[in-house]
Amino acid sequence: MSDITVKALYASVVEDEGLLFIGFVEGEDEDEPYVMFRRDVAGGPVWFEVSDESLGAEDAVESVTQTERGLSILIDPAKALKIGAAREITVRITPATENGEEATEALRDMLGPRFL
Repeated sequence: MSDITVKALYASVVEDEGLLFIGFVEGEDEDEPYVMFRRDVAGGPVWFEVSDESLGAEDAVESVTQTERGLSILIDPAKALKIGAAREITVRITPATENGEEATEALRDMLGPRFL
């Protein structure tokens, strides 16, 4: 059972000022739950956050597994306190999730072997 679940209504892949952002969000309001991955376009460590920048850390993602219901994100135990003590975050992706497939494929490319 996951510690945090985000039911993604929208997903996005954005490149801005040399950074690649991949996000999954429940809705359009600023206070909606989300997960976001960020990395320099040229490569390097991946920043991960959940619903607030203060709940984020660099190299926090141990692995991401694609399931029939979405994504299961496992957090490195050493970084879990920085993510609100969460060890597993689930992102629910449905056919209705706007740009869900595109964002999932971009995340697969970003994470390489950590995407199972």
